[in-house]
Amino acid sequence: MFRNKRRNGDVQVAIKDASLIDLRGVSKAYKTDAGEFTALDGVTLQIDQGEFVSIVGKSGSGKTTLINMLTGIDRPTGGEIHVAGTAVHHLNESDTATWRGKNLGVVFQFFQLLPTLTVLENVTLPMGLCNLYTRRERIERARHLLELVGIADEADKLPSRLSGGQQQRAAIARAMANDPPIIATDEPTGNLDSHAAEAVMQLFESLVDQGKTVLMVTHDPELAERAPRTITLANGELLNEYLVRALPTLPHDLLLDATRQIETSLFAPGELIIEHNAEPDKFYVITKGDVEVVLPTPDGKEVLLDSLGPGQFFGEIALLNGGLRTALVRASHAPVEVVALSKEVFLDVIHASKETLSELADIITLRTNRLALAGSSQ
Repeated sequence: MFRNKRRNGDVQVAIKDASLIDLRGVSKAYKTDAGEFTALDGVTLQIDQGEFVSIVGKSGSGKTTLINMLTGIDRPTGGEIHVAGTAVHHLNESDTATWRGKNLGVVFQFFQLLPTLTVLENVTLPMGLCNLYTRRERIERARHLLELVGIADEADKLPSRLSGGQQQRAAIARAMANDPPIIATDEPTGNLDSHAAEAVMQLFESLVDQGKTVLMVTHDPELAERAPRTITLANGELLNEYLVRALPTLPHDLLLDATRQIETSLFAPGELIIEHNAEPDKFYVITKGDVEVVLPTPDGKEVLLDSLGPGQFFGEIALLNGGLRTALVRASHAPVEVVALSKEVFLDVIHASKETLSELADIITLRTNRLALAGSSQ
């Protein structure tokens, strides 16, 4: 969320205290010989300034389509796309190109540097197309960016004389030419060796440190983990990211089924979420705030067993082991938001994944032992 103003050519852009990227029910369908294919289905998503977000999912899940929607390369069939204060879905092709040139830097897997221009000329090109800076300023800025990405010595070479890693660095410098708030990348390390890929990832991390927002489509789980936030797509739908964090081994088809059936609830500070000795009815994942897991004692006192935050879960013990709730859970000193699965949905999806069921069994053992230890100490 920007706090200053940034000048794009002769347009003064006021940055508001709102999500930098805001998608609302975005859908995209394509007509094919086999009929209509839905690439995105009702995606709602908010991303703030300064976030580093990886976008993952199986082939055909909608990752590239999502990036194309965000960058205005393609247009949605339905829904709204707001980026940097602009309703992108309302722009015509000419306005979209102008807007994209000033607000987004796009880095492709295959670099897409113009082969007949030098590296320096490739980097100055976006500035000329958007009529930003004087000719002298463009050259100075391009050289500065090439120095920033570590290939200043290659400025006067044609792209064909650079290695794959150097070409990708040049593409990143070009993407930053107009000082856009957002860098969008689609498999940016897919054609690089591990050393070059690491250098590119460090570049992205440094851009985030400078306040840029970086969106990275990747199929590589290790690279995805480098981003503090991961968005997962399945069959064109967005999986609940907190549910993914809580149950990472659950297959995407089961996560999608669960995402479609979650319920969101808000609790005031100190409000009870789970009662001691109650019948188990839901599985909870925290999305905002913190909760306290407490064991009531026979003399009316309480033992604090744990404090849990976003991405962590509770309520699984009685659901899987049977019996009544063994502890109470309440919101801490700030409001708490949770997503919940009903008992029936939770048991259906968990019992469909042996790996997830095994992992939960290990967690239940640890938590049950903690409960027993706390109870025996009273």
